[in-house]
Amino acid sequence: MKSKLKFLTGVSLKRKIKTKWFVIANALIALVIIAGLNIDTIITAFGGEFNEKTTIYVIDHTNESYDLLKDQIRTSTTSFTVEDNSSEEAVSDQSKFTIKRYQKSEKEAKKLIADEKKTVVLVLDHSDQDVLTAKLISKDYLSTQNFQIINAAVNGTKSTLAFQKSNISSEELARINTPIKLEREYLEKDKNEAGENNEMIMGFVLPIIILPFFMLTLFLVQMIGAEVNDEKTTRGMEIIISNVSPKTHFFSKVIAGNLFVIIQSILLFIYGGIGLLLRTMIAGDGINGGITDSVGTMVGNLLEGGMGEKLIYIIPLTLLLMILTFISYSLLAGILASMTTNIEDFQQLQTPIIVISLAGYYLATLSTMFGGSLFIRIFSYIPLISAILSPSLLIIGQIGILDMIVAILLTIVTNYLLIKYGLKIYKVGILNYSSKGLWKKMFKALKD
Repeated sequence: MKSKLKFLTGVSLKRKIKTKWFVIANALIALVIIAGLNIDTIITAFGGEFNEKTTIYVIDHTNESYDLLKDQIRTSTTSFTVEDNSSEEAVSDQSKFTIKRYQKSEKEAKKLIADEKKTVVLVLDHSDQDVLTAKLISKDYLSTQNFQIINAAVNGTKSTLAFQKSNISSEELARINTPIKLEREYLEKDKNEAGENNEMIMGFVLPIIILPFFMLTLFLVQMIGAEVNDEKTTRGMEIIISNVSPKTHFFSKVIAGNLFVIIQSILLFIYGGIGLLLRTMIAGDGINGGITDSVGTMVGNLLEGGMGEKLIYIIPLTLLLMILTFISYSLLAGILASMTTNIEDFQQLQTPIIVISLAGYYLATLSTMFGGSLFIRIFSYIPLISAILSPSLLIIGQIGILDMIVAILLTIVTNYLLIKYGLKIYKVGILNYSSKGLWKKMFKALKD
């Protein structure tokens, strides 16, 4: 049996890997991942200007707002250059500006920015009613981030001017303008500010992490169903079953399908690694300081918050649960496919599987909103859903290791039941070519 199982598994795996569509699909996937991680470099090569600073020409009719505006820009972003013919300051980080004092008229400034890209004119003037008026002139639209920074700087400048005109001392003004650092106190001893930051970070990152697993699960189900249906449609199933047992045939499909998914997962990680490596080599700062810098900062924050210690047990438990869940989906797909005679019937039967997967995916993406409620804890135990949901809840601290172990044990029990009772359905279904009464045939097979 072992030699036959190994042979059938190898044949099934080769049918999936040694094909033109596999090569073409992976070439496209690699291209998309690598290009996505280096999108700013690609756009820059075709004329994009991610690294060019936005120049702000300031016409200050008040003769006292320019320096205040510089200070406000400095507090809003740590990346700007000030040029006023006497001093120059440059720091490289995220939003990029060059601020220049403009001594000529507004009309001449408009002519200037008409010929320059990424330039704006900011006109500041006195106002008896509102203390300060401001007009922003630009040729094109500004990014939302840059507009908000300029708008906040102008309003900060207005507030400072208003305080100065109220005869408030510079010390008092500095004290008023000093931002408040909100101190945090947690009643639970295991809670801290770093952990709270980790939860916010993971709430953003988790949907990106679980998406590949979700897509691979759907791909696994469709792949096994299509292969079983293809053998039944071509009548090749009769020849195969005359030489091997249905049990051997069933397990060969499950093993080959899961090996293929594991290989595909490894390839996805390789593509991502190549993309990040290329970015490190050629991309430079890129958009918003570069993806690599952002990822590095995020990882550093997670490790400082104690996430590194948690990952020591989170990663093994998550991988184990994911592999067991892949097996569950492949077993279920093989059982359902054996009762169908064409791919259309199988697509109808796989609809509940897709709905279950979608439910798990959406619950995981919204996991931070449930606050550790009993509802979300119960769903984290349910097989087929738990592989997506439980790791998410474990990372953000809404469930513990014990809950994760319970989810793993329930998945193992589910796989045992699928093998024990699913084989009965599979033995009857693979040689049954009737497309009527699918569910009746399944229940009849279980009774027999």
